[in-house]
Amino acid sequence: MADVARSAGVSTMTVSNVINGRPRVGAATRERVLAAINELGYQVNLAARHLRAGRTGVVGLAVPELERPYFGQLASRLADRFEAQGLRIVMERTGASREGEMDAVAFSRLRMYDGLILSVVDIDPAELAQIRTDAPVVMIGERALPSGFDHVMMDNVDGARQATAHLLATGARRIAMLGGDPTGSANMPALRAEGYALAHTQAGVPMEPDLAVRCRFRLQDGYDEVRRLIERGIGFDAVFALTDLVAIGALRALADAGLRVPDDVQVVGFDDIDEAPYLVPSLSTVNPGHEEMADAITALLLAQLNGGGPTRDPQELIVPAHLIRRGTTKPVD
Repeated sequence: MADVARSAGVSTMTVSNVINGRPRVGAATRERVLAAINELGYQVNLAARHLRAGRTGVVGLAVPELERPYFGQLASRLADRFEAQGLRIVMERTGASREGEMDAVAFSRLRMYDGLILSVVDIDPAELAQIRTDAPVVMIGERALPSGFDHVMMDNVDGARQATAHLLATGARRIAMLGGDPTGSANMPALRAEGYALAHTQAGVPMEPDLAVRCRFRLQDGYDEVRRLIERGIGFDAVFALTDLVAIGALRALADAGLRVPDDVQVVGFDDIDEAPYLVPSLSTVNPGHEEMADAITALLLAQLNGGGPTRDPQELIVPAHLIRRGTTKPVD
């Protein structure tokens, strides 16, 4: 900066004012400083700036996997919000494993970030309760967590209930549920399975055990499991897929089997990913409150960052979900 100041014949404070876009520099002086910056190839040393301020300028986002569109789109929404605050998002994968999640929240890793957003899948809540950190951390995910951390959740139970209730209201009676292991404790598949069961109970329609299908959350799994149902002769008139990615695989399998959507089989997904409206037919799905979740996560983490860490009472927020009706389901009579 001193070199630029000498070259432009101004003070280092004037160079600083130009670099930071402050208005109290005349147009001619600004142009002279910018020309000197260009000639000398000067660049702001952001690492040194953050080091002096005791910050890295980076927020970590640790998620189970990078393949699912939901997490990429969540990262994009968060990046927009944090960049407006002068912070960058770095995304890392935990593999939905205890080791990956514990590593993400370890002190040595937290020193890389000003704050961490962690999607919790496999850590035992008792282990989380033992973690002591002054670093800003916000948890996301569906598991019951200790009260020591801010926690933002989507309403999996009611979102799944809405999806299943809509299918039942349109006349569907044999609804295949695809995705995950619904027997876990307070995990995403179990919560969405709870909503699926609740809708059946409220409608007075019995559930069919052979229609609850466990599978991973990949396109191929949605495709394969629908093909297996058809090949085994298990009749169904609707599919509730626990993620949109599974729903897309199911749609391909139904098309390959010559079944029309929604006339022969209706389909509802969960996540309302950006691609959902552009499928043919467009995918009915549950929007888990994308913008509200991103707003809540950002507000909670910024409050910790600006307050010097988690010094206040942690909050647990549940964001409402709502069904988006599109072309893969019938209208309610």
